[in-house]
Amino acid sequence: MNEAAKMELASMDVVEERRLELKAALAQSFPDVFVEGSIDFDQLKRVLGEWIDPAKERFGLNWPGKAECMKIIQQPSIATLKPVRGESVNFDDTENLFIEGDNLEVLKLLQKAYFGKIKMIYIDPPYNTGNEFIYPDKYAETLETYLSYTGQIDDEGKKFSTNADTSGRFHSRWLNMMYPRLYLARNLLRDDGAIFISISDHELSSLRQLCDLIFGDENFVAQLVWKSRKFPDSRSGTQVSTDHEYILVYRRSEEALFRGIGRDESKFKNPDNDPRGPWMSRSILGLATADQRPNLHYSITDPVTGNVFDAPANRGWRYSTDRMKNLISTGCILFPKDPDGRPREKKFQADLQSEYMAFPTIIDDVFTSDGTEEIRELLGAQIFDFPKPSELMRRLVEQMSGDGDTILDFFAGSGSLAHGVMLQNETDESRRKWVLVQLPEPCDANSEAAKAGFHTIAEIGRERIRRAGKGIAAARDTQLDLDRVGKPDVGFKALRLDRSNFKVWDGESGADRELGEQIEMHVDHLSDASSAEDVLYELLLKAGFSLTTKVASIQLAGKEVFSVEEGALLICLDKEITPELIDALAEANPLQVICLDEGFKGNDQLKANAVQTFRARAEAEESEIVFKTV
Repeated sequence: MNEAAKMELASMDVVEERRLELKAALAQSFPDVFVEGSIDFDQLKRVLGEWIDPAKERFGLNWPGKAECMKIIQQPSIATLKPVRGESVNFDDTENLFIEGDNLEVLKLLQKAYFGKIKMIYIDPPYNTGNEFIYPDKYAETLETYLSYTGQIDDEGKKFSTNADTSGRFHSRWLNMMYPRLYLARNLLRDDGAIFISISDHELSSLRQLCDLIFGDENFVAQLVWKSRKFPDSRSGTQVSTDHEYILVYRRSEEALFRGIGRDESKFKNPDNDPRGPWMSRSILGLATADQRPNLHYSITDPVTGNVFDAPANRGWRYSTDRMKNLISTGCILFPKDPDGRPREKKFQADLQSEYMAFPTIIDDVFTSDGTEEIRELLGAQIFDFPKPSELMRRLVEQMSGDGDTILDFFAGSGSLAHGVMLQNETDESRRKWVLVQLPEPCDANSEAAKAGFHTIAEIGRERIRRAGKGIAAARDTQLDLDRVGKPDVGFKALRLDRSNFKVWDGESGADRELGEQIEMHVDHLSDASSAEDVLYELLLKAGFSLTTKVASIQLAGKEVFSVEEGALLICLDKEITPELIDALAEANPLQVICLDEGFKGNDQLKANAVQTFRARAEAEESEIVFKTV
């Protein structure tokens, strides 16, 4: 290298990453579809035997704005996430994140640092009933829209608004909102990860098709039915009470599996002191008629009494004749004394292949009212409508995650997911981490939330998590459990979506300025309002490090330097770089060094010397040091 590389301030190009992933996979299996390094898609269709005439109709989900969604996905973000210590709990030690901002922009920013690292995603998006916030149709200026919405720039008429069912594009607007977010979310999942999406009847059909498109219908896992209403709704105009919602589950690949639920082994007893251990009786009836499975329809004889028992004509037995003979000979069939009774199997606890049974698709013992009562107890008033109960969240977290896993919710609401993660961590003594994203949606001025002093939904979420965390920590303190080590992580780093700390060249606005004015503005392109910590977190994120990465402040050549991952990355934000500092940075032998371009004061010779110093050090250590300026 003859000059320092420039630090990329835009978010990761997710489409390019997917393109490289696809080309690598195709090159491995179908090298003959490449022409001069590019994919010949016509040849690929021929190889697969699936030549399709583009003029012909084909099956799939289409809606107005679908093509525009891909442009939205490909447009990188040049925003940042600024730390807010005053809103945080245990900022320096926690591994949890609460991010306030538009989730589309945030998902783009998380791509590089969290790509393929999230074990589980749970979201509770707007159900599109006509009274929730649906994000704006014009996504090309997402950050500007968000800053206008939150009052950080002058209003230009771009507002987040409800998607009234009188709109001619009612379903299309919802799909345009969901498609980019789910596309970006898939990138973040690990190969053994899965996404859980709460939804009602309004958009269930559309969501199924959308998820089939993004995740692949082969990765559909389940459509859980949650009986959310404890008592029927007598207000229904149709005289039909809708008592349920759905939770769609899709996985990244077949590696993702539910854990299952624990078996009820209380039924296993050993009243006859069988040397094989505890057992329970179970039916040996099958499910096939004599026409369907004639080999399962036969008679069996009690070897003690000689009583004969015929298989029911509509059911048959569970086992073949050979298997049944073996069970009888080993005393595993319990024959009734009454010849009109029915034989049963003696199933031993030791024969169970797993301590878990399949997770049922119907959840009918935890309700929305439980979540409502939970909010009342934590916050003292009914300040959030229809919160998901933390127990429901805990069960889902238990099924799809384990110790050390990271769980994401980018429609965080009141923070039920974080509460559920903390509860499950206490249950199985684990250290799962969570990342929550919530738009600062304003509370209605006449709502209980506003009366309680809350201005936005994000504020409610943070306060709910603070209080839930305090309760969990207090409960731990009262327990006399000498085997438990350490305190629970009930804290979180609060961050807020904002413009980049660096003045990024704006070609659009530049049309109204003299070229010289634009150049002068970018000589010193670090925002005066940005703190060192603001800049540090932006560089961490855009260098691909998680926002909970441990960072230490060290002194090198009399300058403050931030050491990331025990010196793997060194970041110097000093505005006066010296030769002594360059030598000290090289001597520390990091993998990567980032400095402010401004620190060289236009001294190209000093910058060139820095490049040579890092190159020489890397050659001496037979390693590589990446030197970047920003």
